[in-house]
Amino acid sequence: VANEGGKHWTVNEVRALIRIWSDKNIQQQLEGTVRNKRIFEQVAARLQKFGIDRDWKQCRTKYKNLKHEYKSIKSAQDSGSTSKSMKFFNELDAILGHSTMEQASKSDNDESERPPEWTEAKSENDSIG
Repeated sequence: VANEGGKHWTVNEVRALIRIWSDKNIQQQLEGTVRNKRIFEQVAARLQKFGIDRDWKQCRTKYKNLKHEYKSIKSAQDSGSTSKSMKFFNELDAILGHSTMEQASKSDNDESERPPEWTEAKSENDSIG
């Protein structure tokens, strides 16, 4: 986990980033693309309005780190371990934990991003028709 160019993110900065990330429009844009520099430039511009000075790379790195940490804790929980936790788990769970089938089917070609239960559910549907 990188330390964002030497300057640690404060709790308020992370909260603001998550608040912007929770915007449905931003989420949809992030789901639909790999080259996401423009999206994170928007995120950085919105953070600027809160007086938070972060560039798009810092925002993207923090986003990726939060997402990675969330996924590792989520999979630990799914396998029965409750010892791992993180500061913003509930906020991230509200964004990432409710991936709907609609979102999953949108990224049909990207099996790796999808939780295993979606992949299984999808293959069952395929074999019915």
